Amino acid sequence: MSAELPPQLQNMVAQMQQLQQQLQVVVNQRLSLDSGLKEAEMALEELQKREDTVVYKSVGGILVKTTKEEMVKELEEKSETLKIRIKTLERQEEKLKERLIELQKKVQSMLGPQAG
Repeated sequence: MSAELPPQLQNMVAQMQQLQQQLQVVVNQRLSLDSGLKEAEMALEELQKREDTVVYKSVGGILVKTTKEEMVKELEEKSETLKIRIKTLERQEEKLKERLIELQKKVQSMLGPQAG
């Protein structure tokens, strides 16, 4: 058995590694956005439970007084934006997985005759 892979196969393996790295980046981004979405939804839920309450939001390194209505609107918009970005990343993740599986099959089929 030869230790040296043909150049075409080496290229495909390199592409697979690159796809795996891209997939990991996309997954990490999606997980981060998921966390931000949960945080925004929990804040929104807490705000809606309260009646007359003083609300502050963090702006840079300070807290600024705002109205409950403004904060609810801001959190709803943030949640919607995050949901859209998450959907985009999920589609990207799915396409990367499909490409990776397709490439793995090609590599396996090229290695198949050599394995025997």
